[in-house]
Amino acid sequence: MVLVIIGLLASVLIPRFANSREKAIVAAMKSDLRNLATAEESYFYDQLTYTTTLANLAAYQTSAGVTITVNQATMGGWSASASHANTTRLCFLFVGNASPVGAATQEGQISCN
Repeated sequence: MVLVIIGLLASVLIPRFANSREKAIVAAMKSDLRNLATAEESYFYDQLTYTTTLANLAAYQTSAGVTITVNQATMGGWSASASHANTTRLCFLFVGNASPVGAATQEGQISCN
């Protein structure tokens, strides 16, 4: 009887744990994109253009496992995507006159699929 109860609890809690972990990963990707927006604006203030090279952004670091790709950067805007090794979900952001990327359809709003 005890084993049946433990089995039932495990069957309920394991999927919830996996879902919570995915939500945390997506939150980290969104946070990294917000931080990228701040870093890009700071870079623009000094250089009058945006950059595709993350190394040019002073003190910008991503969360563990998150990969940020700046897809486009011009004097008029930029776009970027975020991915994580432990999920297939992606997050996207574009600013200014950069081409929308992925699920992002509104400037300045992070969208994930």
